[in-house]
Amino acid sequence: MSERTALVLGGTGMLKGCADELLAQGWQVVLPSRRPDGTLGSAAKAALRGRSHVPHVSRAETGQQGGQRVAVAADWSLPRELADRVREVMERPADLLVAWVHASYRDDVLQAVAPLLAPHAPVVEVHDSAAIRAVRGVPDPALEGHPTQQVVLGFVRHGGKTHWLSHEEASVGVLEAVHRALDGRPPSVHQVGEVDTWVMRR
Repeated sequence: MSERTALVLGGTGMLKGCADELLAQGWQVVLPSRRPDGTLGSAAKAALRGRSHVPHVSRAETGQQGGQRVAVAADWSLPRELADRVREVMERPADLLVAWVHASYRDDVLQAVAPLLAPHAPVVEVHDSAAIRAVRGVPDPALEGHPTQQVVLGFVRHGGKTHWLSHEEASVGVLEAVHRALDGRPPSVHQVGEVDTWVMRR
């Protein structure tokens, strides 16, 4: 049984490497996702065609160090239902929240999962530069009482060309913030790659 639980929102895409590392370190990693990889069989997929509802389907996998990955089908547009489904599979309150949630769902989803966190559990919020460009700055942390490291993902210049961060580059940057959070470092904003300078003004 895993002794520590991490709730990772958005951990099946660019943050998969971050979730995998926590799993390798022995964490129980709970991963809500609209379509958890491999959890929907053909019948479930057929039932989803033309519908916005996602049934509650979860799957657990155990890692070599005793960590456990638990995938949960959820929908960001239904934050209370998402929180209820996560609550059903969690063994204990989460010791860590890592969240990359689209800005239009961010506040509602994070407020919904807040009761699932242990008191003062650290939070790592991830933002892409396009999202913070829309609000001209990094938003204030969403959850009071939870020390929050914020990460802004930008782009990379190489040989006169630019490209967005790779999955690996994004995960490495987020993992650095996770380690700062778990070490109890003061809340701060971290930039991974290059970001337009005016975007970072608060």
